[in-house]
Amino acid sequence: MSALAFTTVALLLSGPVPAMLARATWPLRAPRAAIVLWQSIALAAVLSFFSAGIAIASRLFEPGPDGRPTATIVTAYDDLGWALWTTYVVVFALTLVVGARLIGSILQVAIATRRRRAHHRMIVDLVGAHPTRPMAASGLRILHVDQPLAYCLPGVRSRVVVSEGALNTLADNEISAILSHERAHLRARHDLVLEMFTAVHAAFPRIVRSGHALNAVRLLIEALADDAAVRHTGPTRCSRRRPRPARPC
Repeated sequence: MSALAFTTVALLLSGPVPAMLARATWPLRAPRAAIVLWQSIALAAVLSFFSAGIAIASRLFEPGPDGRPTATIVTAYDDLGWALWTTYVVVFALTLVVGARLIGSILQVAIATRRRRAHHRMIVDLVGAHPTRPMAASGLRILHVDQPLAYCLPGVRSRVVVSEGALNTLADNEISAILSHERAHLRARHDLVLEMFTAVHAAFPRIVRSGHALNAVRLLIEALADDAAVRHTGPTRCSRRRPRPARPC
């Protein structure tokens, strides 16, 4: 019964529940609480999946009165029959594979993301200009491109990058709002939240994983950064041309 309960919870939290939450409108009004809820759902789904796998696999090692297993994975074949034995072994193997994929995915996403940021930061430092007063600030770089864009590079040596196109197009209060938005990403380390959801999304098989959580969290962290910008600069009127929507890299 415990294996069935864990399996049911894992399937619900990986499919129907994220789909329903993704259609809800309240998360944009409370993005911080919504992100915590998404994190809780993801953690509960992962723990339920592994708990179901362990509960099913434990049937292969039924404990005796002294608590020690009364059979091995091979001798349990005679007691369970080929159908149940095969099912339990497959579930146990799948649990181990997903666990290994999760660890590998976390390491792969972390290493690849930091390498990409380091290379990008090096290029930005080489080709970007340091701002002059009154925009002078640590970690701010200006790119000599006409296209309006703004983004941030999180990390120990973080950067906020703005193009000349954005500076020439937007008003001073809008520039201040953009900088506040990007610095909010850096302060809150929204990139780490995205890394976790990206790793979990990549680790699970396609038949059970859902893109709702990753897409929703991407939108919610932008809403959080927007709220921080509004608190810093107040509401601003949108220009006819706006910089490319920014998100942490």
